[in-house]
Amino acid sequence: MRALLDVILLALRLYTWVVIGSAIFSWLYAFNVVNPRSPVVANIGRALYQMTEPVLRPIRRVVPVFGGLDISPVILLLLIFLIQQIIAYYIYPYAF
Repeated sequence: MRALLDVILLALRLYTWVVIGSAIFSWLYAFNVVNPRSPVVANIGRALYQMTEPVLRPIRRVVPVFGGLDISPVILLLLIFLIQQIIAYYIYPYAF
């Protein structure tokens, strides 16, 4: 059981970095720091979008828009941290 919880915690940690990378990439893309016509940049952007959009879309439906500022990645990261803490404090100590 602890091995399964360790895998879940590792997946949540990795997904945290994917969400952070997606947010940073969106800023770089919005401010024309990266070349959007480059195939490598397009593939990275498409991969990050496909990994994060299914989770961010329901959050964007609920959260109001703050003048063009997208806070859905912040809310997702807070939810991930909450899940990690629940696992670490309430589930992991009682798993055999």
